[in-house]
Amino acid sequence: MRRSSGLALLAIFAVTVVLTGCSSSPTIAGAAPVASKAPAEPASPPPTAPAPTDYIASGPIVVENQVELAAQRDGVVAEVFVETGSPVKKGQLLARLDDRQLTADRDAAAAKARSTEADLKNWESGAKVAQAERDRSEQLWKANIIAKQQAEKTQYQYDAFEFEVERQREDMKYAQEMLKSLEFELEKTRITAPFDGVVARRYLHVGQEVAKNDRLFWISAVAPLRVKFALPENYLGRVRKGTELIVVTSATPGEVHGARVVLVSPVVDPSSGTIDVTAELQGSSAGLHPGMTANIRLRNPK
Repeated sequence: MRRSSGLALLAIFAVTVVLTGCSSSPTIAGAAPVASKAPAEPASPPPTAPAPTDYIASGPIVVENQVELAAQRDGVVAEVFVETGSPVKKGQLLARLDDRQLTADRDAAAAKARSTEADLKNWESGAKVAQAERDRSEQLWKANIIAKQQAEKTQYQYDAFEFEVERQREDMKYAQEMLKSLEFELEKTRITAPFDGVVARRYLHVGQEVAKNDRLFWISAVAPLRVKFALPENYLGRVRKGTELIVVTSATPGEVHGARVVLVSPVVDPSSGTIDVTAELQGSSAGLHPGMTANIRLRNPK
């Protein structure tokens, strides 16, 4: 019984040894070493920000001189010499109000001024006579030929003439100023062009009665052309006088016009956070007209 148990234990031990030997794998001589980890590829540089693009703004094409002429006095239109679209020169007569009454008043004032001037000359001549008589009386009084009262009388007469001369001088000034006032009023009946340009609109016609401050003409210059636009506030200090721009209009998209900044607002509009910029077009501006809307391309300045 004990012998059988010992044999069974021995058999189990032998099986265990055999299985252990089979499970262990001996190292093979000359076997290739385990491959090392491949070196990592160099890291690619971080993506750079795209280059800044040109800034595009839009604004109207304008001119420095553009004005609506208004009537400076009441009157009736007597003549109109230009039509809408007519080119005009500075000082050119555009229309005329009826000036017959003012012309008559001016002529009467001119006659009054001439009459007053003649009176002045007459009193000046009388004053010279009175002065000569006074000087003669003084000499006679000093020679004891006439009494002192006679000499004083001639002095008083001379003084009276001097006062009359002074009064006539003031009357003549008044007459001349009245004449000048009527001439100014007469000028107001003549509507003239304040600068070279073109008649953009005409609001009056012959026979129309106009009142003071009524619109008569809209006169616009044609050159030099400018564009006005706004830029973000971060362009303040980066855009300055002389900065070059490119201007394109929707009316002529195939034409590119150069422009140069002439004015930059020194302050920022707090409501929009922008600055106002004005640029003047350079070279030929054929096809461009005041009032058109333009696109302005600005290269991002450093």
